Amino acid sequence: MHGPTIGCVIDIPDALIATQSKYNGEAGRAFLAALPGLADRFLGEWGLRRDGAAMYGVCALVLPVVRASDDRRAALKLQAQDEETAGEPVALRAWGEAGAGAVGLLDHDPGTGTMLLERLDERRPLSEVADERAAVEVLAGLLARLTSVPAPDGLRRLGDAAERMLDGVARAVAGLADADERRLLRDCAAAVREVAGEPGDRLIHWDLHYDNILAGRADEGRAHEWIALDPKPLAGDPGFDLMPALANRFDAAAVRWRFDLMTEVLGLDRERARAWTLGRALQNGLWGVAEGEHRLPPDQVEIARQLLGRGE
Repeated sequence: MHGPTIGCVIDIPDALIATQSKYNGEAGRAFLAALPGLADRFLGEWGLRRDGAAMYGVCALVLPVVRASDDRRAALKLQAQDEETAGEPVALRAWGEAGAGAVGLLDHDPGTGTMLLERLDERRPLSEVADERAAVEVLAGLLARLTSVPAPDGLRRLGDAAERMLDGVARAVAGLADADERRLLRDCAAAVREVAGEPGDRLIHWDLHYDNILAGRADEGRAHEWIALDPKPLAGDPGFDLMPALANRFDAAAVRWRFDLMTEVLGLDRERARAWTLGRALQNGLWGVAEGEHRLPPDQVEIARQLLGRGE
């Protein structure tokens, strides 16, 4: 289903309208209203022509394009600027210079956050790889490359996020209906307190799940590569980057072996990685309570229970 048309070019998908309204309120509606002008502006300024149907996620609209100057296929990403998206071009440049396996940044407009990106093969996400262990191995190897890069200056810092999380624990606990979940949230917070003084300085993706890894394209010379996209970058400990691979394609029976495989491939201290992964469970729980939920997400509960040694 689609909503209003952007000029005569594209439709704004109803799902993007819904998520922008839900998560960003008036700012999200303002972003949607500005999309017609943004699309027209950058198609013209960067010499681009449309080359396929629009794609979208929770935060962005992506137009497949061809750059007239060299006939290179690319992707025009239009998204609202906020504290999560502001660091994306900074991270992509750093990873690009290091050859760390992230999507290439071809152009960027600092005023709007609009980016021109390397075109990947959207038909081949890592989530379509049926062999679960093979998919986790790919993700872990890519995560090891990404987190080997020192975080550039100016990014959000995990230490600040940890401080905010710990400040919000008492309010969140009071909002939970289940006594076991209240205890679980307190235990996640206790684990974070143990490591909060050493939050790390690596460039972490924050949202590296199986749908945020696509195959490269032959015309880019990367047909046999898996490439990361859509980061919400932080400067911090790589252990804080493991949760998406545990929760996405969730399988309670796979939590422990996925965690063990990733910590081994990344060469992480297992206890520190455990603490920071519990930090992600804490963060997700705090967000849920802030949105009016009175129970923790079941997958986060199960992951936290297993990492705390309470699994069956």
